[in-house]
Amino acid sequence: MLRGETDEMSDTDLDRVSAAIDTLLAEHPPTGCSDREFRGHRYDAGLAWVHFPQGFGGLGARPELNRLVEERCRKAGSAAGDPSTFFMALAGPTIVTHGSDEQKNRFLRPMFTGEERWCQLFSEPGAGSDFAGLGTRAVKDGDEWVVNGQKVWNTLAHLGDWGMLVARTDPEAPKHKGMTYFALDMKMAGVEVRPLRQITGEAEFNEVYMTDARVPDDCRIGAIGEGWRAALTTLMNERTAIGGGSGGGRRTGPIAEALRIWETLPADEKTGARRERLMQLFTQSEAFRLTNVRAGQNAKSGNPGPEGSIAKLALSNFNKVCTEFCIDLLGANGLIDYDFTFRRPEALSVDGMDHGVRHSFLRARANSIEGGTTEIMKNILGEQMLGLPGEPRVDKELPWSKVPRS
Repeated sequence: MLRGETDEMSDTDLDRVSAAIDTLLAEHPPTGCSDREFRGHRYDAGLAWVHFPQGFGGLGARPELNRLVEERCRKAGSAAGDPSTFFMALAGPTIVTHGSDEQKNRFLRPMFTGEERWCQLFSEPGAGSDFAGLGTRAVKDGDEWVVNGQKVWNTLAHLGDWGMLVARTDPEAPKHKGMTYFALDMKMAGVEVRPLRQITGEAEFNEVYMTDARVPDDCRIGAIGEGWRAALTTLMNERTAIGGGSGGGRRTGPIAEALRIWETLPADEKTGARRERLMQLFTQSEAFRLTNVRAGQNAKSGNPGPEGSIAKLALSNFNKVCTEFCIDLLGANGLIDYDFTFRRPEALSVDGMDHGVRHSFLRARANSIEGGTTEIMKNILGEQMLGLPGEPRVDKELPWSKVPRS
């Protein structure tokens, strides 16, 4: 395709999206209705995920135009996205990629409006980094699947209406080929959610037990045995969502807090070494922000490539070192004025400063685990981007039932 043809197509996308925004804001101004109602109108206008197909919350346009939609809607008075709906960014692309039209119609609109909140049910006590080794079983029984097993580190599962569940449906197939993806009704009989208290005092994470939970076959996302493929869509979007959540320059994230604290320090505490470290962190934050912008501009579809893994790996470490620097600037004051009372939060706190830098310093420990551990991210980048030989996988072709487990 010639450059002129590409530019013309791009202009067409921009014109269509801009016109849809104009109509939406004229007919349904966000200040004239509730946020949930406005988000419903936005979905119907194809402005939920503009890169999704028409009729399913999108316009089939370039994904980077989502930023334009957010900017104009916010400027017109719409509310910021509810942090408890974080998993919309994971479940939505997975369902639109692998789900049936009936499932898209059933799940996408209430997901976007916030009427139905989602959580993720992937990791297990014996299958964290080796996700494909999971053992939760789903056995077909007529038009239902009987699910038994345990999931762990399930963020906000206590708030979830639906869960993204991957279960073992064929133990005699190799571990990557015997899994199937389901939408699990978190309120159904046989599903129990238990809190996991964290270092912050919160129970943002949970463990979920499924005991003879009966999942209808029409809640199966994708083909039987194709759970690994669907799960990769979820995971790549998760890493992009986590990686893109920080590095906003001087305005947002831990670097903004570091700059704020710096301004409050007495002159004799603004040493040359501290100033140099602050500038190093600021430079890194700007590099991450620009990397995220470039990744968005280069996206060719709604499902990201390995750029999300780069951002996720880099930012998980950056959040730790930058919040540690903030605590160092506070000195002894960094050890006080934090409430460790047990609580079950109503929102996600991956990298925000809503609870203060003391909370973020503690919460950042989880960044190197959630969405794929740092070690797994290095393997992905080494193999997929650098072309390095993969680690030996002696169990890759073995039936899951024959794979040794601890």
